[in-house]
Amino acid sequence: MSLLCVENINKTFVTTRALIGVTLKIEEGEIRGLVGENGSGKSTLVSIISGIIPQDSGEMFKHETPYEPRSLLDANSSRISIVVQEMGTIDGLTVGANLFLGEEKLSKKFGFINTSTLNKRSMQVLRRFGIKNIEPDADISSLSFEDRKLVEFAKALYIGPDLLIIDETTTALSQHGREILFREIERLKSENKSVIFISHDLSEVIAHCDSVTVMKDGEIVDTVSTHDLKERSLKELMVGRELQQTYYREDIEASYSDEVVLRVRDLTLDGTYYDISFELHRGEILGIGGLTNCGMHLLGKTLFGLESASSGSVDIVKRNKAIKNYVGAIANGMGYLPKNRDQEGLMLLSSIKENICLPSLSKIQRNTFISPRKERTLAESGARQLNIKMSSINQFCLYLSGGNKQKVTLAKWLVRDSDILILDCPTRGIDVAIKASIYTLIQELKEKGKGIIMISEELQELIGVSDRIILLKDGRMKKVFSRRKDLTEEEIIHYMI
Repeated sequence: MSLLCVENINKTFVTTRALIGVTLKIEEGEIRGLVGENGSGKSTLVSIISGIIPQDSGEMFKHETPYEPRSLLDANSSRISIVVQEMGTIDGLTVGANLFLGEEKLSKKFGFINTSTLNKRSMQVLRRFGIKNIEPDADISSLSFEDRKLVEFAKALYIGPDLLIIDETTTALSQHGREILFREIERLKSENKSVIFISHDLSEVIAHCDSVTVMKDGEIVDTVSTHDLKERSLKELMVGRELQQTYYREDIEASYSDEVVLRVRDLTLDGTYYDISFELHRGEILGIGGLTNCGMHLLGKTLFGLESASSGSVDIVKRNKAIKNYVGAIANGMGYLPKNRDQEGLMLLSSIKENICLPSLSKIQRNTFISPRKERTLAESGARQLNIKMSSINQFCLYLSGGNKQKVTLAKWLVRDSDILILDCPTRGIDVAIKASIYTLIQELKEKGKGIIMISEELQELIGVSDRIILLKDGRMKKVFSRRKDLTEEEIIHYMI
């Protein structure tokens, strides 16, 4: 029996047709992968199924009964839950309050929320799903991005969903977090429950899903079984053409100038990383990797002046300037792409134009006023360079796909012509085609003499793109690898674990 039927769903945002006649059927006990390039309509479709937004037209049926969710809570009451792609928890509340948001009546006594009962219930939920390192009375904003996603996952599971939707969540998780997620997915399947699993990691989709639906430009391209499915075939379905080349650089050896553009000496942030020293050269792609909590992400923030080091120095050599804060970093030719783009890299309720131009106000000001003509020209230049898919440069970033949001965060540093770029997980949560375009862009920037620091949790990405790789372990530099033909993930993992 079909658990969910989606019939002829349509959705338009302003002038963008996000979904066009989408029809989909999910069987009981099925794990269905949902893939496609950024902007293909995946997140829009599952947002409609989970009650976050309404469709313009079309119908949905759950167990052959009309299903018309008017909100996320409405969908939950029908036992359909979702873990969203970006942040789905609310700052200012505890873990327990986030877990039971909307269901506070379960922990009320004499009309008031009983904190002790709330925390006890929250502890039971977290431990039931193998989440042992998070306390229910902790402020949610004190948690890492990964732990916040695990709280969302527990919230989605505790209602006992017939259908669980996971929208590009695994990129935020460590190996331990992924093990928890996939264990629970298999448990749901064994109980004849269903899962819709969205991921840009195609090997992950093939390994864990029974079938996979491919979307492109708001329409269903095909639904295929994952039995004997090859990753390359799936990529070709997604992009609509045969792939002729790999993502990565074809040159075998490192190549960059002797000129040092950034010098880091004995950089320490107590409790996170210690005695980090390196030099970045003109035209070099310097990779930084390690386990999720090795300190690399906070190191990137410190290099850009967003975090204050306990000791040590970060100096831009050509300008003889020490970086103390992000204002100085930007003024001296640095740019930074954060791991969490929605929270730290974009103003979602501002336009593409405003986001692209923000670091370059000096270029578009006339006296103390912004020139609308210069602002428009600069924004259009950035959007054109990155081929941003949009209705216009006045479109709010909130309504862009993940890949196009990432392009906006990159575009603002391109139009500023930054000499040093710090890219933290630049391909996290984006599709195969945009990922390839970003690798091409990074290579072009290298050839123009830009110094690039690329922080990544994906070893294959670091090997494929970097001239050198700094490996961090427990906050310390463990080893530096130079680019070479025979460098493997296994060799790096040997030093990483």
